[in-house]
Amino acid sequence: MQKEPMTIVGYNKITKELEFYKKTERPETVIALDEARQLGDLKENAEYHAAKDKLGLIDIQMAELGAIISQAIIVDPTTLNHVKVSFGSTVQILDINSEEEFTYTIVGGVESSAEKGLISFNSPLAKQLLGKEEGDEINAKLPGGSKSFEVLSVCYKEIILDV
Repeated sequence: MQKEPMTIVGYNKITKELEFYKKTERPETVIALDEARQLGDLKENAEYHAAKDKLGLIDIQMAELGAIISQAIIVDPTTLNHVKVSFGSTVQILDINSEEEFTYTIVGGVESSAEKGLISFNSPLAKQLLGKEEGDEINAKLPGGSKSFEVLSVCYKEIILDV
C-alpha cells in the first residue's frame, strides 16, 4: 500500500466528507430507498431506481475516501525548512520566456487544485521544483513541452482548503 502525504487541513477535509456520507447522506438515502420500495412495482419505480443508484455511488465514494484515509501520512509543513522547495512550500516562479509569474503551493494529491494554485507533490512541475531555492533556474519538462522558470521565492503560507 502506497502512503500518501497530506496536510492536516487536507486530512480533516477528507474525514469530514466521509463522516457526512456515513452520518447524513447514506442514512437519508436508505430511508428514501425504503420509502420508494413501498410504492409498489419495482420495475417501473423511478424513485426506487434513483435511490438505489445513489446509494451505490455513496458506497463507492465512502470506500474511496476510506482508502485515502488509510494511506494518509500527515505532514506538518510548519516543521519543515522552506529555504528549499519542499512539501507545503509556497513557491513563486517566473516563466523566463513569457515573463509571467506563477505562485504554487506543493500539497498532497487529494488536496491539489490547480485553479487555487495548489499542486500535487507528484505533478511534473512540483517534482522538478522540489529541492530548488530562490534564484535557481529550471528547464521543466511538462506535458505541454519544456519551459524555463526562475524560482523567485520559497516560503511557507498557511494552506486553506474550502471545506
